[in-house]
Amino acid sequence: MSKTVPVGVSARHIHLTQEHIEALFGQGYQLTEFKPLSQPGQFAANETVAVIGPKGEFAKVRILGPARPASQLEISRTDSFAIGVKAPVRESGNIDGTPGIKVKGPAGEIELEQGVIVAARHIHFHTSDAEKWGIQDKQLLKVRLGGERGLVLENVIARVSDSFALDMHIDTDEANAAGASTGDTAEIID
Repeated sequence: MSKTVPVGVSARHIHLTQEHIEALFGQGYQLTEFKPLSQPGQFAANETVAVIGPKGEFAKVRILGPARPASQLEISRTDSFAIGVKAPVRESGNIDGTPGIKVKGPAGEIELEQGVIVAARHIHFHTSDAEKWGIQDKQLLKVRLGGERGLVLENVIARVSDSFALDMHIDTDEANAAGASTGDTAEIID
């Protein structure tokens, strides 16, 4: 049985707490939806911020909503070189001991003490999909991306929840290496 999953390429983005949203955009501010994302209830917001590192900055980093319990900037390895932040590869939400960064919005700026990561490649599985394929939460998978520059990715983390929809997330560096785009498919091979 083929284990085919859709691919989503994740460009640099930021998740913010409500407190940080208000510090950047004003008291009581609520994010507005630009477009829904593959995961239920998640969206790309109309709002963007600037992130400023020791060597450079990115002016329009998209905020993903809704507000989160902790603020976190997800960038590629190439991005980390460009702004001078040594971001470790981490699973989303695992930000202890990571570097921080300055974030600037239209109403103010904040200094994140931690939260800059290169997101570990992963596949979101609805519990029913994981059960069907015998996949456990946090299992490391091997996945083949096809195409002209196809490659095999190892250490792809399985993330299983009743609230997830089946989707593989890779960053722009990984997508560029494979010539992959959002909407492509990948095959779990191990």
